Amino acid sequence: MQDFQIYIYTYLAAFIGVIPPGLVNMSVAKTCLEKGKRNAVFMAIGASLVVLIQAFIAILIARYIFSSTYFKSVFLKTGIAILILMFIYFLISAHKKQTQKTIKKRTGTKSFFSGVLISALNIFPIPYFVLIASVLSNNFKTNFTLQEDVFYALSAALGTFTTLYFYVIFIMKIDGKTELFKKYSNYFMAVLMLILIIITSLRLLNT
Repeated sequence: MQDFQIYIYTYLAAFIGVIPPGLVNMSVAKTCLEKGKRNAVFMAIGASLVVLIQAFIAILIARYIFSSTYFKSVFLKTGIAILILMFIYFLISAHKKQTQKTIKKRTGTKSFFSGVLISALNIFPIPYFVLIASVLSNNFKTNFTLQEDVFYALSAALGTFTTLYFYVIFIMKIDGKTELFKKYSNYFMAVLMLILIIITSLRLLNT
């Protein structure tokens, strides 16, 4: 029963953690608008698969990284570098003129690997799940076995996919009212990256 509670809390933590606008969920929303529901779902699956791996890594290193300011600093600096690159990418993409009026459809396989890539660039789930694993370990007084590690990671991936799928459903519900987002989506993503750069820099200064 205690193990089941841990998995439920992990699922909810992952579900809530993806709700605020971020790189992965906004990329899924953007894909849904431009490429359709099917491609967005494939991207969500790819992103969730990476989260499974990230959560598994996080729980294995939780007792080491959580108490080390050095590792926290390295993660944050890496995150800032990635965010700056993403900021530049979306800014350049926003300035490119679209020469085609019709949108070229992307295959589900390409969308899947795009989700994998976007999620892999987003390193923040690792420290987040390190924190969750540490809290659960302390509160439930349990030492995670390999089997528990796997179920913990699966719970995190399922929670992430659920939220991303809700993003897809929401975008489909308001389709036809999202022309502004479609037109300025790259600008929106660039601004989001800039906000994340500022927040991460402030966190780095406080470590």
